Amino acid sequence: MIGIALRTLRFHKGGFLASFAALFLGALIVVACGGLLETGIRAEAPPRRLASAAIVVTGDQRYQGTVQELVFPERVHLDAALASKIATVPGVAAAVPDLSFPATLPSGGQVTGHNWSSARLTPLRLAQGTAPSGPGRIVLGEDLAERAGLRTGGQVQLLVHGAAERFEISGLAAGTGDVFVADAQAGRLTGRPGTIDSVGVFLAPGASTAQVVRAVRAAAGTGPAVLTGDDRGRAEDPAVLADTGDLVPLAAAFGSLAAMAMVFVVAGTLGLSIRQRERQSALLRAVGATPGQLRRLILGETMILTVAATALACYPAPRLGRLLLRVFVHGGVVPDAVAFRSGPVPLIAGAGLAITAALGAALMAAHTAARTRPAEALAEAALQRRWFSRVRLVLGVLCLGGGTTLAFGTAGSDAPDAGGVATPAALVWTIGFGLLGPVLARAITTGLARPVRALSGLSGELATSNARARTARLTAAVMPVMLATGLALSLTYLQTTQSAGARQAFEEGQRADLVLTSAAGGLPLDAVDAVQKIPGVAAATAQIPGRGFIEPAAPLTPSDGEEPAGPQPTELALQGITPQGSDRTTAFRAATGTLTALQGDTVALPARYATGHRLGDTIAMRLGDGTRTGLKLVATVGARRGYETALVPAALLAAHTDAGLVPRILVSTAPGANRTELAAALTAIGHPGLRVTDRDDLAAGQQEQDRTQATMAWLVLAVVVGYAVMSLVNTQALATAERRREFGLMRLIGATRRQVLRMMAVEAGLVIAVGITLGFLVAALTIVPLCLSVLDSALPAGSPWILAAVVAAAVALTSATTLTATRIVLRTRPGARP
Repeated sequence: MIGIALRTLRFHKGGFLASFAALFLGALIVVACGGLLETGIRAEAPPRRLASAAIVVTGDQRYQGTVQELVFPERVHLDAALASKIATVPGVAAAVPDLSFPATLPSGGQVTGHNWSSARLTPLRLAQGTAPSGPGRIVLGEDLAERAGLRTGGQVQLLVHGAAERFEISGLAAGTGDVFVADAQAGRLTGRPGTIDSVGVFLAPGASTAQVVRAVRAAAGTGPAVLTGDDRGRAEDPAVLADTGDLVPLAAAFGSLAAMAMVFVVAGTLGLSIRQRERQSALLRAVGATPGQLRRLILGETMILTVAATALACYPAPRLGRLLLRVFVHGGVVPDAVAFRSGPVPLIAGAGLAITAALGAALMAAHTAARTRPAEALAEAALQRRWFSRVRLVLGVLCLGGGTTLAFGTAGSDAPDAGGVATPAALVWTIGFGLLGPVLARAITTGLARPVRALSGLSGELATSNARARTARLTAAVMPVMLATGLALSLTYLQTTQSAGARQAFEEGQRADLVLTSAAGGLPLDAVDAVQKIPGVAAATAQIPGRGFIEPAAPLTPSDGEEPAGPQPTELALQGITPQGSDRTTAFRAATGTLTALQGDTVALPARYATGHRLGDTIAMRLGDGTRTGLKLVATVGARRGYETALVPAALLAAHTDAGLVPRILVSTAPGANRTELAAALTAIGHPGLRVTDRDDLAAGQQEQDRTQATMAWLVLAVVVGYAVMSLVNTQALATAERRREFGLMRLIGATRRQVLRMMAVEAGLVIAVGITLGFLVAALTIVPLCLSVLDSALPAGSPWILAAVVAAAVALTSATTLTATRIVLRTRPGARP
């Protein structure tokens, strides 16, 4: 039968090419998503600046002892004395401390500064001048100096840590775009003297890396992380762990959508291709072929086609994965230091999924053809009778039940988390409607039959009769339309609704008229008092965003290799404020207690997170840099569910952020104050790099964050819906091409080309109507629960033109493909051999 399968491939090029294209593209996307998933899990960032060190010791950004991997958003710093301690470890030739600080040139260019000792860890070389031997001296990268028009011996001013610092350029370095200052001055400029970011370790000649790593771990203790290989890059950018972790659920959702689309597309296209040969299968059964032989024939053909398509897809798939990762990096979703990693597992998994989907579709088609009795085989091929099964009905109903459960889960989720539940809900609804497609398609077609006949006459009569007689063919044509419209509407309105919810929550929380920021990285806390004294200022409040963790009352840590269990930390947003005037500049209001008590080690928790605590209780927390602290509960605050924020004193939170400063001061103007004059007075309070903006500019910054998050959603939409659209074109062309005999017979009995085209136009309209109706149902059942969670409304946010564009695209693609394929088929002379 394999030999027969090989020979039959030559005589059904159209169907097999369509199936091959669907398999190839599906495997390509799924394997590429598998590479993204592996990249997120491994989170490898090959070192650049610290590449010369064999071992790097840095603060551990992971929250240890938790089931879900939590990452501290701020850098965990080390005691500067640790470098000297590590230098005494046997096998260590040198231990070099490294620390970094952000700075801004007067031209507005952002640079990163380092201590000069860390230059040993980098690939740079001193091209001109000398090292920065003391305070007030600096080494610049050659490219940076050339762009800024600077040279050795000249002067340069940097805005750093809230102040303006002037330096003499002592040298220029090749191979870097950063700046370097003396070690003592670097410690002062970071605002954290006595701490460092990491330690680069050089090995003594002949020392074993593994032995030195064990010795360094013993010397460093349980806190720091000891990194080797590609993991050393994490010390350069702590965001690698925090942001790359987002790539795992993103790639999983992306891959799941692509896999679901692939199963539908492959099953539909391959099943349609096999149904094109029902007459041949029927003839084989009639002349004595056994059911097993027919199954082996169909499965053999499918296996040959699938192996060829998936093998070919595995070659460009890693390149597509790298391209997708670059898009995510460009959109700010993941850091650019992350390296793409795609080993054999994504290749095997993607190929296995493609083969499983194809063979599953082929097995179902083969089972239908093989179980028909020889005497009924030819009649079965001429007129479809078995168009649905009990197994399919049961599975479809179960999927609808699962979709209903997820819909209630979406509606009951916190607004920011609702999208994570809605995405799998879209998958389940789509699968359920796909399984029940024949029933739903026949029901909708029956309901449309009378108006279609009334509007289009004989063409409508023929079209509806064809739809009733060939439910499987109608379903195969409808499913890609449903898939494309359902996913396009679900994913698009999911993103616009979530963005609108975040924007609404942000705007509801702001009451300030003006916002004061600084190009020097932030403002000192005492600037709030200076701003408050300016005439025309009604209130001023520091605002420091951050994140923290409420520790469980009885934390359980893993032991003896067992998984951690018991209560887990609760992550929540923090905001450091100066309570005086916060009622005029923010929307925070105390439900119990008072916000004016936010002094020292205190906290005001959202009411939901304060459950089980009373005012005056000590709340065990970890701040953004991993520091454990106990904060006295002095108030509770109300907020929209999912957007709750805990309040702490600005002075407390600033000390545990990377900048150590106040990033913005919110200002409420007094009645009748001239904002232009007030803005000029604010910029003259004596701090460098001050900028005054209004609340609209603050909202624009929030919208920029929304755009970053939207990048991944639009990319998923483009790839998955693009694949569904390609399958739509593919399936419509294939479904039309298989009707060559039917069109020829109609022509022989007197039908004109125009009449056939008119009939096919009506059939295309039926396919569009059924497909869009089912797509609307998928989208509505996905989006309405999301809207109830995010917006407290059943209607999504977003332009109605999105809906119009999706519908127009579905109508145009389906109609154009169907009529074009019909015109091509009609070029053949009636009665000619196909």
